[in-house]
Amino acid sequence: QVQLVESGGGLVQAGGSLRLSCAASGPTFSNYVSGWFRQAPGKEREFVAAISRNGARTVHADSVKGRFTISRDNARNTGYLQMNSLKPEDTAVYYCAGRQDFPWVVTTTVDGYRYWGQGTQVTVSS
Repeated sequence: QVQLVESGGGLVQAGGSLRLSCAASGPTFSNYVSGWFRQAPGKEREFVAAISRNGARTVHADSVKGRFTISRDNARNTGYLQMNSLKPEDTAVYYCAGRQDFPWVVTTTVDGYRYWGQGTQVTVSS
């Protein structure tokens, strides 16, 4: 099974940028749909973005559309989440997730993913 490790989180001022990475080890990363989710204190885990196995299809939550961009580099077994124009309400633990599926599929639900990373903290100060 695939193992996922997030990195790139940290403290940033509002309006700043961060790029999160999701490094995959084990079976070939290109076999997995990749998603990003986040969870703020006291709230449920919520969908942020997802990308199909071949990278041709992406979906972003309305709350991050136009500010965040999901991408992947299957040759490097790594997924990315570029976050621009960050807001204090983006503060959360961000999780990378994976699932095996057809090349064109994207999945936006928490229950749709089997594999999860440990999370990386993103804090946006006002």
